[in-house]
Formats: sequence, structure tokens, C-alpha cells
Amino acid sequence: MLAKIENLRRIVNRGLIAVVRAPGIESALAAAEALRTGGIDIIEITLTVPGALEVIKALTQKYRPAEVLVGAGTILDPETARLAVLAGAEFIVSPHLDERIVRLAHRYQKVCLPGAMTVTEVIAALEAGADIVKFFPGEGMGPKAVKAILGPLPYAPICPTGGVSLDNVADWFAAGVVAVGVGSELTREAMATGDYSLAAAAARRFAEKVKAVRGN
Repeated sequence: MLAKIENLRRIVNRGLIAVVRAPGIESALAAAEALRTGGIDIIEITLTVPGALEVIKALTQKYRPAEVLVGAGTILDPETARLAVLAGAEFIVSPHLDERIVRLAHRYQKVCLPGAMTVTEVIAALEAGADIVKFFPGEGMGPKAVKAILGPLPYAPICPTGGVSLDNVADWFAAGVVAVGVGSELTREAMATGDYSLAAAAARRFAEKVKAVRGN
């Protein structure tokens, strides 16, 4: 229980989750290592990565959660969630709300971020026990939508994924989010060129920007 509380606090304190989508195990591991080098120590491996569970297992065997907090993303059902937990994932992220996934995450005391997009969906996620609500897809709505949702729901912890960039990350936090999830903005150039130092540099820029925006 204490570990989960500390992990949740860490996500909120850092305010930045790196989302890794890659064509295979080697590229996913290379991207994760580069992001860690660049200063992001909360990394979500999406289950769209072929061999994603192997990536999660490799990272969690190499790093303690205090060094790199590894989570699993694009979790669509409780069966996959349990496999991710067994592989070592400390947080579970879904693009949608499935109460069975939330219950499983709570059973194993893992942080759970189910997806939602509307006021009704956010309320449903909170009632189901979401630790943080993933606002997805972020590019479809934008910071103004989050600000509008937080009008009647000022207590909702929201983390957008999709559509978060260096240019607008300040707008997201100004709207009231507790963290942001960033994927292709960090890894696009590295994946295209094979030069993962580009991902490290992008991670460094994002981490510094988030700290500056949040004043910490």
C-alpha cells in the first residue's frame, strides 16, 4: 500500500510520464534508456509494442522503482493488466474505462489511470476508483476542454496524453492537470533516425520545461 502511495505521489510531483511506442523490443528498450538518461524516470511502455511485456520485465529487473517507475499502457482488459503487473508494471494506463481493470489494479496495489474524455466519463472513472484520470485523446480536445471539465470537477486529477508539446505544455498545467503524458514528441526523431541521443535531448527539454512551468 505504501509503495502505491509513494508511486502516485511521485507521478504527481514529477508531472511527466514518457510514453513509449516502438516497433519492437530493442527500439523500445533503447528509447526507454534514452528517456531515463534525459531525466524522465516515469516511463509507460504501451502494449502496442511487440514484446511489450518483455520490455517491462527487462526494465524492472534492471531498475528499482525508485530509479525508474515503469508502467504499462494501452491496457484493454484485466487479463492483460494482470500480465503487466506480473511483468513488473507499477502503474496501469488504459485509453478507456473498464472497471475490471481498475479493480485489478487496486487488488495488486498499482496506480491506475483509466481513460476518459467527457464530464460523464471522468465522473465514472472517479467513481470506479481511478487514481488519476487519463484525458484521451488530448489532441482531440485540448487544454480548454480540461479547464471546462475542472469547472464542475475541481478535485479531478487529470493527466492528458496526446497533443502535449513543448509549445503547449504550459497551457495544460495552467488548465489544471496534475501531470502530462508525452509520447511521439519525445521519440519521433530517434525512431526515424536510430539516433537515440535525440530522445535523451528531447526528454531533457521536456523535463526542464515542466519544472519551469510548475515552479519546481
